[in-house]
Amino acid sequence: MAMLEARTQTFIPLIEATMAARLGAIANQHLQDAMRYSLFAGGKRLRPLLLLVTVDSFGGDVEQALPAAAALEYLHTYSLIHDDLPAMDNDDLRRGKPTNHRQFGDALAILAGDALQSEAFAMLAQTEAPAATVVALTQRFAQAVGANGMVAGQVMDMDGEHHHLDIAHLRLLQALKTGALIECAVMMGADLVAADAYDAVALRKFAQAFGLAFQIQDDLNDVTKSTAELGKTANKDVAADKATFPAIMGMADAQKALATQLMMARDALSHLSVAAPQLRAFLTYFD
Repeated sequence: MAMLEARTQTFIPLIEATMAARLGAIANQHLQDAMRYSLFAGGKRLRPLLLLVTVDSFGGDVEQALPAAAALEYLHTYSLIHDDLPAMDNDDLRRGKPTNHRQFGDALAILAGDALQSEAFAMLAQTEAPAATVVALTQRFAQAVGANGMVAGQVMDMDGEHHHLDIAHLRLLQALKTGALIECAVMMGADLVAADAYDAVALRKFAQAFGLAFQIQDDLNDVTKSTAELGKTANKDVAADKATFPAIMGMADAQKALATQLMMARDALSHLSVAAPQLRAFLTYFD
């Protein structure tokens, strides 16, 4: 855990400097302000950290990976802005602050999200790597966010409101809506270090188990923590009658499912050709 904390203290300023540099090149100040508001509203920077820690675990070039890491945070932030909109989850709080549309209005919030998405791809294209690697990164990035990834998961989430999904459909929903970008972060790291097939399989299994554990924990937090603790409206999923792991399985079984996913994530890492203690330390997020 101490090693991860040390890396985090080193990596987050690098990620945020890369994010800020790109943001500073946006000519329209009103748009830049709306984008900056959500980009720098706080957050764990989990996805870019997963990418950089994966690269670092295999002895790769962290500096080379920074555009891809910053692109992930741009993309994630776009998804949060749009997720909070009145037509979607209609939330007033994000990370303890008014949501983007509450601060800037619906229209600018939508446009800020659009701009973050397009800027994410522009930053990713600046990755200094062989052309074939940049193409692979871009394809993986687009797949994770698009019509067979995060967007599809969001549609399933909306369609699941006031309907009783079974656990298989809920797992698929969350693998797309939340898990796809987490898996993308780890696998982009694998691409950048040219991980061999065996390590790539282990990393994918780790990322999938970690991503599902992350969502189960988020669902549990929604019903066990306060708005102040969450930085967003508590019990929002319950009020919207959304399909969640506690709603479908009950609290006790959701806790067991979380423990199972964490066990699977640890097992996956045990098959890597490197020790990767920093990746293991990510599992302390759930302690």
